[in-house]
Amino acid sequence: MPNWLLPENIADVLPSEARKIEELRRVLLDNFRLYGYEMVMPPLLEYIESLLSGAGQDMDLRTFKLVDQLSGRTMGVRADMTTQVARIDAHLLNRASVTRLCYAGSVLHTRPSGLHATREPIQIGAEIYGHAGLEADAEIQELVLASLALANISEVRLDLCHVGVLRSLLESDPLAKKHESSLFALLEAKDLPALEQISQDFNPVVRQALLELPKLYGDVAVIARARQVLPSFAGISTALDELDYLVKLAGHAKVTIDLADLRGYHYHSGVMFNAFVPGLPNAVARGGRYDHVGEAFGRARPATGFSLDLRELARLMPSAERKDAILAPWSQDPALRQKISELRQSGEVVIQSLPGHENEQDEFDCNRAVAFDGSQWIIKSVG
Repeated sequence: MPNWLLPENIADVLPSEARKIEELRRVLLDNFRLYGYEMVMPPLLEYIESLLSGAGQDMDLRTFKLVDQLSGRTMGVRADMTTQVARIDAHLLNRASVTRLCYAGSVLHTRPSGLHATREPIQIGAEIYGHAGLEADAEIQELVLASLALANISEVRLDLCHVGVLRSLLESDPLAKKHESSLFALLEAKDLPALEQISQDFNPVVRQALLELPKLYGDVAVIARARQVLPSFAGISTALDELDYLVKLAGHAKVTIDLADLRGYHYHSGVMFNAFVPGLPNAVARGGRYDHVGEAFGRARPATGFSLDLRELARLMPSAERKDAILAPWSQDPALRQKISELRQSGEVVIQSLPGHENEQDEFDCNRAVAFDGSQWIIKSVG
């Protein structure tokens, strides 16, 4: 096998694509700061006990593991940065008030998360800690839509769900609760025949509600239909009220409700959402409320947030235009070096031609050049 081949779903990012990703990263982080988010940089590696605390079985399967040669303990390469940021909030910052944190960096997955997905996403996200009210969820939802707008994406479908519906049903029937993991998988697959079979001995009210959940998918009218066909348990009513509240704040985004889309069920504690855009088969952004994660770090804190993959998002953007640049000859003339320094300080891209080489630049259009007119170095147009 040639030694330049990379593992499956791992790829280099070449100059034009890398520039798109980096410019998008800067734009999004600058926008997060306008909302008051402070940036943190968690480590790439952590002890596995810390890295996977409260993250659920799915994250365990997605995490690469290795043995630390210094301590002999098992470490993991982060597959998601959310739990790391929750640890920073709960254990290091230890603030009593509301805290807004953001982050950006590479993560690594043992398997791709979807069709044509990379195993090395560049994750960027924002989290709010310390506020249990829906105002925090609404801000995160607004920030997701604002982030996609900054990437010039106008068509967004926001798919909402709420873990409180299923949890309320399971809490009312101990037998159903024993089958929680199986029910979760069957609901996610919308496997009605298997649901009918597994729920034969459940409380009739709970059984009927579980059979209705896979059908409760569609536009916002699903919320009203759910109120009619689901039992009026307090937890279900609260969940539907919260979904209704966030739907009204979604602006121009198309909103769908899917009460059986339970990806992240074991991790989240309230509203969950996925954002889909034309051109990508997978959700471009995911998020929701996860109040219990901080407990693993000794301090329970209300929490909600989102993350997205910059590499996926950049795929939707047009190729970056070539940037205007100035071509300069190579010389040790102090006047030339001073001229180049002044140009670069003013924000110009100046590329010096190395002796004996033609410049091959995919990203830059050298439409000007530094030339000596007999008395001084000047800028002239070329091409």
